[in-house]
Amino acid sequence: MPAESVPERLRRNLIGGAWTPTARTRTNLNPADVDDQLGEFAESSTADATAAIDAAGEARSAWEEVGPIERAAVVRRAARLIEAEADRFAAAITREQGKRLGEARGEVARALAIMEFIAGEGRRLNGITTPAEEPRTLAMTFRRPIGVVGLITPWNFPLAIPVWKVAPALVAGCAAVLKPSPLTPLTAALLVDAFQRAGLPKGVLNLVQGDREPGEALVDDHRVAGISFTGSLPVGQAINLAGAGRLLRTQLELGGKNAVIVLADADLNAAAAAIIHGAFGQSGQRCSATSRVIVDRRVKDELVGRVMARAASLRVGPGDADGTDLGPVINDVRRDACLAAIERATAAGATVRCGGGPARVERDGRELSGYYVQPTVLSEVAWDSELAQEEIFGPVLAVIDCDGFDDAVRISNSVRYGMSATIFTNDHGSMFQALNVLDAGMLHVNRPGVGAYAHLPHMGAKASQLGAPECSPDTWAFYTDLRSACIRY
Repeated sequence: MPAESVPERLRRNLIGGAWTPTARTRTNLNPADVDDQLGEFAESSTADATAAIDAAGEARSAWEEVGPIERAAVVRRAARLIEAEADRFAAAITREQGKRLGEARGEVARALAIMEFIAGEGRRLNGITTPAEEPRTLAMTFRRPIGVVGLITPWNFPLAIPVWKVAPALVAGCAAVLKPSPLTPLTAALLVDAFQRAGLPKGVLNLVQGDREPGEALVDDHRVAGISFTGSLPVGQAINLAGAGRLLRTQLELGGKNAVIVLADADLNAAAAAIIHGAFGQSGQRCSATSRVIVDRRVKDELVGRVMARAASLRVGPGDADGTDLGPVINDVRRDACLAAIERATAAGATVRCGGGPARVERDGRELSGYYVQPTVLSEVAWDSELAQEEIFGPVLAVIDCDGFDDAVRISNSVRYGMSATIFTNDHGSMFQALNVLDAGMLHVNRPGVGAYAHLPHMGAKASQLGAPECSPDTWAFYTDLRSACIRY
């Protein structure tokens, strides 16, 4: 999507159905080549966020009266528009986020699956009827939207994560203000534009671009009934503390330090393939990315050899280039954080087995000024070291030795996070015992340990999650209040 083809309106906020300019702007860069600028996008102030909340507040009552079936029909129409323009969405994701075009197309498909599922839930947004203790009395429960919600989303999935917040918010009957990452504003603008074209009434979905200031304004405004946030643990903790005084409802999906356990009886080829997919897919920039391999000492050398061979063959390059296996990380901050973590790990005794530094990438005879990191594998990593405990969020994989099942579980559970955990084994007892004892919200056996299906809860445990899950019927616990009624007749 060439820079000149980005319409001016999509570089603005959407408030009350109008594309509205801001006093300040921010340059949107292509992380694969920072000489490629997508343009100047809105950088919102507190006043801009307040105006969006005003618009949502004015629109919420009429939207609630529409009813969930017709609200779901709007989501379905928006999905058809996105599907018809899938290439446009994928190109925008790749250009401003950096992931491979194939991965971007996969994200579009995931967003559409979520919209299909949530739209279907519009006919199932119900409660229960239950026996009453008195004669001629009907006892029942039902759901009501909580009101205006603030949706704060990250840059790593600039379409799918906004979708899995916006779609249920709208079907529930909430009015919403979407505040995406300032690093991926175009994809969010394309999404809200699709909802506008699908017939969503003015003010029901508002977009405020920018960084910290509009996000804080959403959290601080008493008219916002709930904040759904996906991002880092420190920011999630700040949101929770800031809203605690007014009992702000929060849905927080935070960091991860996810492990793949490989026992001695595992299929090592399958494990190595899954590890590569989990560690280096989307350049390791997933909350569910594989950042630790916990492997039985008896098969460690054999597994590491297979992982290294696969990792060394990965081609680093821009996401829109044929043959690219690993795109850039999102910006210089993430690149430098990855390289610094590798340096500290080696100083602490870890051994770099593959990669370990920045990657040099050329295109058409010119070195690209992008944020490239080599796919990196480190072994001899202590289970309690910084590299084994702290989220890196990049293509950096730590290999940790263990002595059998119990030791592997202990090491896996030693981190403060609990987003995803995976085990490779052919022993059925170990498979099912792992589901009981691993402290993670999303569990996998003999498959890559990333994500879940559109209709399964996307959630973590421990410091990875607070509040209702997303991407499943369980998400209604955030967007709606459950009410009970007893009717005498």
